[in-house]
Amino acid sequence: MSSACSGPKECAMDGLIGVGLYTPAEAGRLLRIPAAKISRWLRGHEAGGKRYDPLWEPEVGLGDDRVFLGFRDLMEVRVADAFIKNGVSAIRVRAAIQLAREIIEQDHPLSTNRFMTAGREIFLQVIETDEDGNQRERLLNLFRRQYEFKGILEPILRSVDFGEDGSPRLWWPAGRRTNIVVDPSRAFGAPIDGETSVPTSVLAAAADGLGVAEAAHAYDVPVTAVRRAVDFEAGMEQRLAA
Repeated sequence: MSSACSGPKECAMDGLIGVGLYTPAEAGRLLRIPAAKISRWLRGHEAGGKRYDPLWEPEVGLGDDRVFLGFRDLMEVRVADAFIKNGVSAIRVRAAIQLAREIIEQDHPLSTNRFMTAGREIFLQVIETDEDGNQRERLLNLFRRQYEFKGILEPILRSVDFGEDGSPRLWWPAGRRTNIVVDPSRAFGAPIDGETSVPTSVLAAAADGLGVAEAAHAYDVPVTAVRRAVDFEAGMEQRLAA
């Protein structure tokens, strides 16, 4: 009897259908977060002679020491980064994730729409039970005020479509009007044109070599799809250079 795939690597890739696959560099390019920071959060690190565990275990593992992200990791990093930028320590984010897993019953709880309602209380429990000196009062004020907490989450979750279980299903990285979508069930989660499902990187590269009109003809897509892809890819490069 023949196997469904020809080797371990091929089987691993088959298992990523619907999961998505990103290196820290690819994730950083999409999220505008340094790749080194993403690697540190998901691999763990040492500082000042102390070992810091990963914020969570990535959903993708290919059997080596490299760090890869799935789509759920990508969405979780977005939320974790927003809280850390607002003064929450990575240690507290990790503790909140651990507590939220039990309450929300999801491995990646920060990126669920249920976290919008339960997250404030989860962070309050973490802050009130964790001794961390000067940050404590500021963080308590932040998470006691519901509108401030929602102000962190709402802009992030607005560009996400959720499934019936509250898990993120699709992400519109440049906003819904742009019609560029990240869907883990298509192109391994690479950004695609929402109308044609062709990866934006493919259309943009074709436009660079052939021109917009010829690229549209070559891939049998509207000229507007190619222009969307070119603008999206150029925008990501500009953000990286900034």
